[in-house]
Amino acid sequence: MAYFLQQLASALPIAALYALLAFGYSVSFSITKRADLTYGALFGFAGQIFLLFSDFAWNRLWLVLPVALAVGATSALVYTLGAGLVIGRSVMRRLATTSANTVVVASLGVAMVLMEVSRIAAETRSLWLPPFLNTPLVLWSDPQFPVTLTVIQLVNTVLMVAMVAAGHQFLARSAWGRYWRAVSDDAGAAALCGVDGKRIFVAAYGMSTLLAATAGILATSYYGNMDFGAGLVFGVKVLFIAAIGGQTAPLLAAVGAAAMGLSETLWSAYGPMLWRDFAIFSFLVLLLILTRRERFQP
Repeated sequence: MAYFLQQLASALPIAALYALLAFGYSVSFSITKRADLTYGALFGFAGQIFLLFSDFAWNRLWLVLPVALAVGATSALVYTLGAGLVIGRSVMRRLATTSANTVVVASLGVAMVLMEVSRIAAETRSLWLPPFLNTPLVLWSDPQFPVTLTVIQLVNTVLMVAMVAAGHQFLARSAWGRYWRAVSDDAGAAALCGVDGKRIFVAAYGMSTLLAATAGILATSYYGNMDFGAGLVFGVKVLFIAAIGGQTAPLLAAVGAAAMGLSETLWSAYGPMLWRDFAIFSFLVLLLILTRRERFQP
């Protein structure tokens, strides 16, 4: 029983990370209606910039660790948000009205550029953060098998869940959220009502980028590293996990992604690790096939 509870507790940070990524991806997908691998690349890019500037502030500027991490996080947010806005305005907005294959190819190219830029900037070094906030907190006391989580796991989980909740409230209650829903439902009708679809597109892409960057920083803070190929891996994974709850419904996408994070952790605990990704993605493909809705032209 204690082992099962520990697995549930360990699933919380992963489920929260997947939920935040799926929520952010759904915000932009609702506007573009196109599969976009760039989102995962921005997530990985933010983590790598965070590592690079934190290492520079720690080893070159001799700053104390909290200040070095703050410098890294600020730099990651600025660079990633700037890159996301440029990509959204200059690349994706121009291609979103073309075929879906064009957007996929372009997003793959952008993802490779971001991966290579971060790799060259780090001189192909694998940078690691020193452990911090790793004090275990006992959630359920058991003499033989106490259930614990570290401080950073709890902090990351709370922050990610809070961002999903705040983002949902912003989309549901703000004027910008109404414009976003209008453009998402029917961009042509929204334009007739005076809504500037181009600005909403860029703003939605910027909001998605901000959530991806924050997720990248928090994930890197927990794991201590961000691989150069993580952007492409998460780009593909986000496409699937966001589709569980619905790619055009951010909150439902977040809930579905959290369920996938829980399933992934339980499989790692009780099933063979070698078959984990194969089993999870096979289930997702089957689910998407069964729930696919055909559109018939009159």
